[in-house]
Amino acid sequence: MNISHFLKKDTKPSIWSGGLTYEYMVYPKTANYADRDFGFRISSATIEEVPSEFTKFKGYHRYLVILNNDLDVEINKEKKSYKKYEIMEFNSDDDVISYTKGTDFNWMVSEKINHRKLGIANSNQNCNAEIIILFSLEATIITINKKPYHLEINDLLVIENEKKENVMLHFSNDCLFGILDF
Repeated sequence: MNISHFLKKDTKPSIWSGGLTYEYMVYPKTANYADRDFGFRISSATIEEVPSEFTKFKGYHRYLVILNNDLDVEINKEKKSYKKYEIMEFNSDDDVISYTKGTDFNWMVSEKINHRKLGIANSNQNCNAEIIILFSLEATIITINKKPYHLEINDLLVIENEKKENVMLHFSNDCLFGILDF
């Protein structure tokens, strides 16, 4: 089992049409975001222009969570609203326009990966997924198999669990909790 800790403060920004994006990771490590050949990508972005058209990625499913605001969007010309921390799921090839400024969490997963899920966890979890992602919504301690990891707000832990061992998790505060199996 491999556990990687990504600090928000260590992410470097790049520009997208509506603001800045901060990439935490692309998986596998040999993949390239620009080539769109990744299994998944985790990032956080600022939405600074209103309206902003989200970048399209054919062949990807997307989870987006607004971190500091409510979010008003139009998906394929249908207006929708999401509360802070509410999970928005959509096909990454959809036409998505944001009418709200803010900061988001963004998880793009290849449609070739059938078993994927994102939720909010705030208690004990047992899990044996191949990949487990844990994104802190506030400063928190995440205990993994009795070992504590201290996360600041918007830090990320990724557990690569190829052998699908049972992983015991405990959260001191709310975290985004994602799993996927290849």
